[in-house]
Order: sequence, then structure tokens, then C-alpha cells
Amino acid sequence: MTLPGIRAAANCASCHGADLEGETADWRTPMPDGSMPAPPHDETGHTWHHNDTLLFAITKYGVAAAANLDDYVSAMPVYDGILSDEEIVAVLSYIKSTWPDEIREGHDELNARSAQERTR
Repeated sequence: MTLPGIRAAANCASCHGADLEGETADWRTPMPDGSMPAPPHDETGHTWHHNDTLLFAITKYGVAAAANLDDYVSAMPVYDGILSDEEIVAVLSYIKSTWPDEIREGHDELNARSAQERTR
């Protein structure tokens, strides 16, 4: 296993699953405490619907801070101070490497559109 794969296994798999399958099949329904289950990071999830900038921010600062949601309840840990920026990028790259080609290509296009919008 690659170092990013090891980092993902050590930091992400306990919630997102060893095969990136997510915490539960019904990941769109809130848990009893109001938090959302950890979604799958494979092609069945929605990770690839978000650009790299947001995925990085969610990982580093947490969902609430990244999405500017003051009252959002999340079990997602904040990895600022736990993983370096380089390790976060490596883990996200590892996750993306598991996606089918057409999803990866679509995600690349999403990132390109997002970059164009930021320069306007």
C-alpha cells in the first residue's frame, strides 16, 4: 500500500470504510444525534461532486468551517495539526485514484471550471 493509502487507512477508514464504502448504505439520512453518517468516497458517494479546494478545506478545517455552517453537527474530525497539507493532498489524491476514469475526468473538469470561476 502507498503512503497515502496508509494515511487514508489510518485516518479515514474507521468511518469511511476500508474500501471507501462509507459508514452506512443509507448515508443521506441523519443519525439519531443529527449528524450525517460518513459518506462513501468511492464512485457511489458524492465526494467527486466537490472541487479539490472544498475537499481540502473539509479535511483540514471540518465540514462546518469549510461550508460556513455555524450550527452544523458533524463527527468529521478536523485534521489541521494532525495531517500536513501535503498529507491531506496525498490522501485526497489516493481517494481519487480509486475512482473510475470517467468520474476522475469529470472531477478534473469540475476543478477546471472552479479555477476559472475564482479568476473572474
